[in-house]
Amino acid sequence: MEIFKNLTINQIAFSLTIVIIGFLLAKISSKAIVKFSKDKLTQHQTLIFQRISYYLIILLFLVTALQQINVDLGVIIGAAGILTVAIGFASQTSASNVISGIFLIGEKPFSVGDTIRVGSTLGEVLSIDLLSVKLRTFDNLFVRIPNETIIKSEVTTLTRFPLRRFDLAIGVAYKEDLEKVRTVLLKVAADYNLCLEDPEPLFMLLGFGDSSINIQFSVWTKRENLLELKNGIIARVKSAFDENNIEIPFPHLSLYTGSQTQPFPVEHVTKSTTS
Repeated sequence: MEIFKNLTINQIAFSLTIVIIGFLLAKISSKAIVKFSKDKLTQHQTLIFQRISYYLIILLFLVTALQQINVDLGVIIGAAGILTVAIGFASQTSASNVISGIFLIGEKPFSVGDTIRVGSTLGEVLSIDLLSVKLRTFDNLFVRIPNETIIKSEVTTLTRFPLRRFDLAIGVAYKEDLEKVRTVLLKVAADYNLCLEDPEPLFMLLGFGDSSINIQFSVWTKRENLLELKNGIIARVKSAFDENNIEIPFPHLSLYTGSQTQPFPVEHVTKSTTS
């Protein structure tokens, strides 16, 4: 405490004033970065520059304030170095997350505002920090995922591209004319304004099922219309099949006594009760 014995009130007041000005300038610079980078940088890049400028300005003004009260910065830097080494040995997991965070920031597999899936977790990216990625799920839950987990896991970015494809799995009865089914499905897509003409819809026969011929019908739409299209096209396909008498079968079970015999006849008998 010998450092502070010879300080005057003016020195202390001046140092505090420098610190306060530093905090104010840091906040002003953060707001200025948001304003001037609105159309030039992504949300993720803006957030990074905000934090760098904020802490750098505070650090510069804090150093200046310490110099005004004759604090030996060499001692502080040395102590900070020793403390950093000690913390590094004590928190290897945090160090791994920091390194993983640097890779995420450099690689940019997703940005703030994107919707991603990590394992079974699906949500919107709120922030990408040095230790973790913060998500908000669609049922409004806050999820924190360590950066090391992100690096080691398969991550799907659902909002990376402007177009999305929806695959509708359908089964039709064996008696149906497949060319007619194809024509009906393509007409549904053509009449639905959310379905894009380019890329064009895809009609694919997947094979023979237990009680149906399985089909995949895929249509493309704009990313923001995907949920509405999912609901809409299923209802439209069902209505179109009903209008054209196309059967969507349910599983059937037939019993045989041999390869050359007819199925067992089944008769429903209601047992009557007598009083």
